[in-house]
Amino acid sequence: MVRWIDDEAPLPPTRDALPEGSEAPGLLAAGGQLSVERLDEAYRHGIFPWYGPGQPVLWWAPDPRMVLPVDTFKVSRSLRKTLRRFATTPGCEIRIDSAFERVMQTCAETPRAGQRGSWIVPAMVRAYCAWHRAGAVHSVETWIDGELAGGLYCVSLGGMVFGESMFAHRTDASKIALAALVCLCREHGVPLIDCQQNTRHLASLGAHEVSREVFEAAVRKGLAGRGITDWTYHPRLWAHLDDEGASAPREARP
Repeated sequence: MVRWIDDEAPLPPTRDALPEGSEAPGLLAAGGQLSVERLDEAYRHGIFPWYGPGQPVLWWAPDPRMVLPVDTFKVSRSLRKTLRRFATTPGCEIRIDSAFERVMQTCAETPRAGQRGSWIVPAMVRAYCAWHRAGAVHSVETWIDGELAGGLYCVSLGGMVFGESMFAHRTDASKIALAALVCLCREHGVPLIDCQQNTRHLASLGAHEVSREVFEAAVRKGLAGRGITDWTYHPRLWAHLDDEGASAPREARP
């Protein structure tokens, strides 16, 4: 049975999440508010909120967990050509945090296959914008000729990066933003990006599933690390993708 919590109660241990084969595998708890303090507590324990309009806040800790080790990020031949063209074309640039709320709102408005409505409800936007102002959430943005063409937003705590959502208004614009995030992670020695749930798209880019136990061990190790200290995208960082594996962190991946 899912535990109901209020704002005073701590989140339950992740082992209490509903198991595979249940109606909602990975569901851990329901209730409470999306405060910055609660979000920080949740992510540090490998838990995230995910719910729809009209629902209470639902807290999840799925097993298995989808992760993207940055040293296994797959760059297809066509994407490699796109990245090289983007990196050398005037008017094409990666910006960080220049339009965070706009990125979130656009992710919320982007239709998803098999979903009715968005899980990025207004309360979610307000909470993550507040967490962004506190310095823990960032947007990676693909700009083309002065227009926001795509992007993503993510949570960064210590040496852990938790990917949240992405969108594209132009072909491959979200993949360009993700490639830039991978380069940032490689530059700062961050080995892993949490992707939360399995999708064919993420798998095509090198993400795979790990057990909750393995994931939580990676989170504990990551939180003890320094992580990304400079959220500025320098064009020289594209060099991390020139020779696959050459610039990857020398840490064992989950």
